[in-house]
Amino acid sequence: MILKNLTKQPFNIRSIAILGSTGSIGTQTLEVIRQNPERFKVSVLTAQSNATLLIQQALEFRPDYVVIGDENKCAEIESALRSLNIVVLCGLNDLAEVVTLPQIDIVLTALVGFAGLRPTLAAIQAGKDIALANKETLVVAGELVTSLAAKHQVKILPVDSEHSAIFQCLAGEEHNPIEKIYLTASGGPFRGKTSQFLSSVTKTEALKHPNWVMGAKVTIDSATLMNKGLEVIEAKWLFNLEPSQIDVIVHPQSIVHSIVQFTDGSMKAQMGIPDMKLPIQYALAYPQRIQNDFKRFNFLDYPNLTFEPADTKTFRNLDLAFEALNSGGNMPCVINAANEVVVAEFLNNRLGFLQMSEVIENCMSKISFLTSPSLEDYLETDCETRLYAQHLVTNL
Repeated sequence: MILKNLTKQPFNIRSIAILGSTGSIGTQTLEVIRQNPERFKVSVLTAQSNATLLIQQALEFRPDYVVIGDENKCAEIESALRSLNIVVLCGLNDLAEVVTLPQIDIVLTALVGFAGLRPTLAAIQAGKDIALANKETLVVAGELVTSLAAKHQVKILPVDSEHSAIFQCLAGEEHNPIEKIYLTASGGPFRGKTSQFLSSVTKTEALKHPNWVMGAKVTIDSATLMNKGLEVIEAKWLFNLEPSQIDVIVHPQSIVHSIVQFTDGSMKAQMGIPDMKLPIQYALAYPQRIQNDFKRFNFLDYPNLTFEPADTKTFRNLDLAFEALNSGGNMPCVINAANEVVVAEFLNNRLGFLQMSEVIENCMSKISFLTSPSLEDYLETDCETRLYAQHLVTNL
């Protein structure tokens, strides 16, 4: 036999900080940890405002620290955890500080949107490996984040299923050039629908994703194809690619999570049942694969795996994201900030589905373009774009 039995590698218990523990990715991360208590320990749990669930998680996992973003909820959490040896912290400054604790091995960033940037940068500067579920961090400031990670010799381990798939396909291929990567998209709940149909869809319809269980914001992004657009920008920085090396194909079954094509024409794909716990577990345990009881894929259950081009004429956000990527500078920051505003307005029934793209494109044409932005420039661009996008929504 060519292949030999490998001896089991030792695995030291890894201490995890989960930023955004009450959201979809955070709760699934805790499921993975719950099933592997001999491998992972929770050191930090954080949430923005869901004090009730944060308290429940703290009572079960007994972290060293919990952080609540909403300072009005701090007293409630302190009261509930007073009898335990858990330090309760509040606010953005404490969040950025707690990730630097010496006992933390990995920081899983599952915060929603731009809010993930500052604590992720703090964790990188403290030398912590990052399990990245907050794609907006790389969308907004990819060059800054990746250069800091290289400087501090920090691993950025992707948690998004598509980027995890690419990461897995590249294992052992470090010296082989990539010709192209294909990010797969389910097409969301409105695949094949016309602009006329989309003009009147509701948030309830948009939140019914056919394959994945996700938070509200990312589910709407999936419906508009903005999620795939943000993933395109993220992929550029994760894998050091040119925009021309990144393509998107619609794969409604969500079994092939993404594909790498090498310069000899051969291709690798990572496949599996759509379940976010698998890429989460892969990131936390990397470079080892650990046993689990997740549902297994059966080819006979999926006799037909299909692929089709993305409809960028109807779903314009994907083209806008490529435009932002090609422009570079602070343009991805603009598109991200505008998108966060319009998604929130759509979820509050103050903006139509197709109007989201109109506002984003308007912001891209009006906000000042900066070729080589600093961190302060990113912060100012984010603020300026949000104000302008809000102005546009108010005056529609």
